[in-house]
Amino acid sequence: MKRTFNFGAGPACIPTEVLIEAQKELLDFRGSGLSIMEASHRSSLYEDVHNEAISLMRELYEIPDNFEVLFLQGGASTQFTMIPMNLVKKGKIQFVNSGAWSKKAIKEANILNIKTEIVASSEDTNFDRIPENIEFDDNIDYAHITSNNTIYGTQYKKYPKSNAPLVVDASSDIFSYKIDWSDIGVIYAGAQKNAGSSGVTIVIIRKDLIDGVKDSVPSMLRYKTHAETNSLYNTPPTFGIYILGLTLKWIKGKGGIEAIDKLNQEKANLLYSAIDNSDGFYVGHAQKDSRSPMNVSFNIKDKNSELEAKLIKITEDAQMVGLKGHRSTGGLRASIYNAVSIDAVKALVTIMNKFKDEYNEK
Repeated sequence: MKRTFNFGAGPACIPTEVLIEAQKELLDFRGSGLSIMEASHRSSLYEDVHNEAISLMRELYEIPDNFEVLFLQGGASTQFTMIPMNLVKKGKIQFVNSGAWSKKAIKEANILNIKTEIVASSEDTNFDRIPENIEFDDNIDYAHITSNNTIYGTQYKKYPKSNAPLVVDASSDIFSYKIDWSDIGVIYAGAQKNAGSSGVTIVIIRKDLIDGVKDSVPSMLRYKTHAETNSLYNTPPTFGIYILGLTLKWIKGKGGIEAIDKLNQEKANLLYSAIDNSDGFYVGHAQKDSRSPMNVSFNIKDKNSELEAKLIKITEDAQMVGLKGHRSTGGLRASIYNAVSIDAVKALVTIMNKFKDEYNEK
């Protein structure tokens, strides 16, 4: 069976090897006669899967011992609320506004009547870059950034320095490059782009930030609740954690995160070169020094929606999906996460070049 090339922004491409392994084990997991979806989360059968995923994450991401790894639910969007509920004690948060997801995080903090401040923003140029000259105050509860912006195709090349804990929404680039943990307070992500299937929310949090939560915070919304129970306080998203574990094994088999990063850069270079060498037919949204290797957002010259729709139709006929731009920006977008193969990118570039040659003079 020929697999469709999936350039969707999320839920996104899962490694074929992972899907094959999950298929093989679907009805009979490790000789138990059960699917892992049926196994009790209190059983040793499942707990082995759970703990193995945590162990692999610590190994591949080089997570320091003073951090907890939590598996939660509700997506990154729930973390927009949960993080301030747990971490705010002084009463002030600072944000960098680099796109739609930063704005959503700010909105949720404001709903909680917490003082928020935007220290840098790229909204004035429609989020086509990562803001420069980012400076956070020392007397804040935490500083918040979104490491990669799926809609606009921008990514931090280096995290800003912060004396306050740095909180990073890494939903669309987790496990795609090595992390400097020295300033990090929290990294969180929905799993459905680079880490497997939807349903699992990953939270990696420094242990000293877990205590001191207000009594008014409900039990299920406390990091302490989940840290003390190894993320088994209630039924976790067991199948999603199983797929996450298989995905981490796949990353390890590819040579680890450094090798994945190198491949991601190679894929991105191919696609950005096709845009840059198109004589202006294709126009990238992001400024070059802020370009994301995860999400490539672009238009056809003069934002020609008719030609963009025609190109999308051609790619769909060639068994490619997910290339339509976000509804807020239009245009085209290729999400080329870890699991998207270089063959998929080469096939897309071939179509783009042929399409450019046919329509550039028309």
